[in-house]
Amino acid sequence: MISRGTRSGASANYLGDTALLLSFRSAGIDLAHLKNITPTVVTMIRQDYGRIDAKRRATVDHRKKQFATSSYEQLKYENRLNFYELPPTEEITLEEFETWAIDRLRILAELEACSFRNKTPTETAAHITPLLQKYLPLRPNTSSASSFTDPSLRKERQKDHYSHFILRLAFSGTDDLRRRFARVETALFRLRFQADDASERKAFVKSLNFDWDFVTEDEKRELEAELKAATPGLKRIEEEEYFKVDWERVPELVEGRRVLLKRGKAYVPVSQQSSMVVAEFTAWLDKGLELTSRALPRLDENDRLTPILHHLSKNFATPDSSFSDSEPHLPGAAIDASSIDTLSTHFPLCMKNLHLTLRAKNHLKHYGRLQYTLFLKGMGLTMEDCLIFWRQSFKAVTDDTFNKEYRYNIRHAYGDVGGDANRRGRGYSPYSCQKILTEHPPGPGEAHGCPYRHFSTDNLTSLLQATGVSDRDVLRGVKEDVEKKRFHIACNRVFEHAHKTEIKKVKEEGTWGAAELDTIVHPNTYFKRSYLLKNLGKDGDVQMEM
Repeated sequence: MISRGTRSGASANYLGDTALLLSFRSAGIDLAHLKNITPTVVTMIRQDYGRIDAKRRATVDHRKKQFATSSYEQLKYENRLNFYELPPTEEITLEEFETWAIDRLRILAELEACSFRNKTPTETAAHITPLLQKYLPLRPNTSSASSFTDPSLRKERQKDHYSHFILRLAFSGTDDLRRRFARVETALFRLRFQADDASERKAFVKSLNFDWDFVTEDEKRELEAELKAATPGLKRIEEEEYFKVDWERVPELVEGRRVLLKRGKAYVPVSQQSSMVVAEFTAWLDKGLELTSRALPRLDENDRLTPILHHLSKNFATPDSSFSDSEPHLPGAAIDASSIDTLSTHFPLCMKNLHLTLRAKNHLKHYGRLQYTLFLKGMGLTMEDCLIFWRQSFKAVTDDTFNKEYRYNIRHAYGDVGGDANRRGRGYSPYSCQKILTEHPPGPGEAHGCPYRHFSTDNLTSLLQATGVSDRDVLRGVKEDVEKKRFHIACNRVFEHAHKTEIKKVKEEGTWGAAELDTIVHPNTYFKRSYLLKNLGKDGDVQMEM
């Protein structure tokens, strides 16, 4: 639940209770058995018990349920890993509710990006591990003298627990979101399980109480020849223990021909235990997502909770990112009205298209001007230089017309004019990829938006070739990404092609880590990273700051 105390805290309390209500239902927990449920939630699920529900046994008196002994116990998080069987019920702040979900979403988006780029498990682990340490750390019990009772360890595991259930609620709305969420959550669980300490992994599996049947010694001797043939590297049958499970529970092992199949059962060696655990995790998660999706239509007060969940689910297509004009700019880079043409070689395709259109037509329509102005602002262009840049670009416009029709909007974007809130917030923030993809699609004569999404395949190919991308493999990969609606992956593919030499250099030298080379989800991040890579070793060069 979300803590109370302030007006925003009360709102958060409502949102948290509502989200947890659905989590309770999806986990099959009777709400009446739980303590500390606010009156808001109780009112929200009130029903007319004058009529007997067809799915409710007539012999059960609902009024007696509220006096039942609570079956809830404080979660101790004794193990590093979690099967997410029970929903969380403790109080957290509104800020934690939001930031924990976003941090986990960053990790899941990177895992999906690694999958799209066909990275090997080793490459994926090397890329994701630093990001996990930054956004979603999860240390083992051996890292602390007080084991799982250590407050810092418990806080890490609490964040992991809560963030999973918040995103589970957000991504249960459609079959596609459920499949994608289950796929990347399974990948995250597999990565953590394989990296876990052997003793802690054994204790975790033991705590799950799986209904696996051990193969007896007599059955092992009876199937000795077949088990040896199905277990590469096994010399003596006595050296290995086996489980016997339904073959549908280990599809990964069946696909890889790593188990013996007989009479509908798969004989799995203990050495392949991780595949069994991952399969059980996937099955449990699929069931939980299905139950949560059934509970979503019964959610009242949609005007409060649905926008938050909808925003999170949209970010799964392209993770949202912020880039404030208060962030450090590029020391040594001459960013003024006269340098934009030169710096445009470092622009992402969306901004290159705006810049080329501006130079060709000496004009941009409203949303194009706004998108480009905020990008220039994020680069570090001052408001005075921005006004000069636009005045020089609008060659067919008189000074009087420019001052009347365009000057105010530029000053408003920088927070120089407007209401108190706009001035205090220093205007608008530069648009992220997610915002460009999902808001204000371009109409006839407009140049804003994302070319990977809003251009036809032929026009996109022509624009890429005009900006120097002619490699057939890259163009083919971009086309496949666009067809599968992986627009930010297509943009990153072009970036990696244009900077492959520099990226290889910083990786070999170890000067940039995975966090500095993660998936780009903001145009200004694209510009900053491109500029730094192309200026490696030059005077005034600085370390990557992200």
